[in-house]
Amino acid sequence: MTTITSASTTTTGTMTTPAGATTPTGATPDPSAGTHPSAARRVTGGAAGSTEVPPARRATAGGAGPAGTTESASATAPPGEPATAPGTGISADAPGIPSATPATSATEALPSTPSAPPTSPAPTGPAPATPHDPCTHGFLPERPPVRSMIGTWTRLDAMARAAAVAPDREAAVALVERARRAEELSALRQRVSRLSLRNAEAAAMRIAVIAVSCGWCGLDPQAPAAREVADEAFLDLWAAIAHRIDHDQFVALPTLALHNWVPERKPRRHIPIDQLARTEVLVPIVRWAPEGQPLSRLDRLMLAATRLEAHGIWLFRLAETLAGRSPDDSSTPTALRRLVRVQHALRAQLLAEATDLTAAPATPQQRAVLGALAEQGALEPPVLQAAEAVLGIGGRRMGEGRRQLLRRHLPAQHRAWLSAMDRHCAPVRTLAHRGGPDAAVYREAQESLIALRRTYTALVQAAARPAAPPLPAAA
Repeated sequence: MTTITSASTTTTGTMTTPAGATTPTGATPDPSAGTHPSAARRVTGGAAGSTEVPPARRATAGGAGPAGTTESASATAPPGEPATAPGTGISADAPGIPSATPATSATEALPSTPSAPPTSPAPTGPAPATPHDPCTHGFLPERPPVRSMIGTWTRLDAMARAAAVAPDREAAVALVERARRAEELSALRQRVSRLSLRNAEAAAMRIAVIAVSCGWCGLDPQAPAAREVADEAFLDLWAAIAHRIDHDQFVALPTLALHNWVPERKPRRHIPIDQLARTEVLVPIVRWAPEGQPLSRLDRLMLAATRLEAHGIWLFRLAETLAGRSPDDSSTPTALRRLVRVQHALRAQLLAEATDLTAAPATPQQRAVLGALAEQGALEPPVLQAAEAVLGIGGRRMGEGRRQLLRRHLPAQHRAWLSAMDRHCAPVRTLAHRGGPDAAVYREAQESLIALRRTYTALVQAAARPAAPPLPAAA
């Protein structure tokens, strides 16, 4: 093994080590690395300086891999943006966090050589965003919900639509029993594992509609006591869907509202889902009012919760901004003032929804559904839970048990995000025990959250109120 060097120039080319690895002729292998094929080699000299490189792979014809890749490639931030630690909004260049973009990698200084593709290729670009990143679209789904299911699942679609417009609970239960006798429920149960996650979430929404229509929203489908109340085949399907989406307590507003809407007309171009829900006219997939009739109060309440989530996307982003900030940081009161403006805008959005909701029709069955959901604490909008995680007690003082009781209706990744906000925003909440202008801004944010909660509670009460009797005809 020899190295060809010159005092003034370096001859380009490669040389082959006994292990079959290629090394630039301007670089000197470290003798301590050994000659074993699996041993890492230290390369000195050349543009890369001194760095560790992975063991070379034997070249194969036609098996050239992409140039400039390593076995342990790290994610990098988009050009012009600082790398951030996932989920915290804290720059990766901050003290204590290693930089995500090394200045020079070893293979950038080495010429590309044909090699067999690695068995487990590591990602070379930025890590893809998680499907439920709250900073991207809040707690809305990544894509618009499935409008119509296909194949055998059309039976579940039809059953949910029929149960939603059933005149009472007994009629809805009769629909489930008829499907069991026809062995439709067992046929669907056998096909749950084949569903994609998006279609499984669509099936979960339809299961939730059937469950609340039958008065079963407070049941645990795997509890033995539930089989004394509800149909066993339906409980088996319910439990299988819950296992498929990894969410046991999904019969609640987040599923019934955020997965039960579509734009009235298909947009001409692709737009973010939160913008789609804000700007387009929304219609429910499964209507609580019969086809051809105006939307009911329950329909309008669920659509109002969806639009509230879409307008609250800035609240999630401000929560990430406040996470980990010191109460003495100059940016903290600025973010709190923006949070106040966002909460005022959300309250105005709810007040605008109240007029149409109050004028909408309502049936005793729909009011019974609302009452059952409210009794289970299943009508809490996710965006309000996010605001409470930042600001603390919110509209009412609640213990940790009560908070977790409300959050159990959210998917696991959303509950984890809220728990992280509880921890990371604890320094900001110490402003509640201080004085001065910053503390006054914090208290104003809490007061605006209290007003927002009261407005939402009034909207739910209006939806559950008996419909006004029709005016008598003039003589």
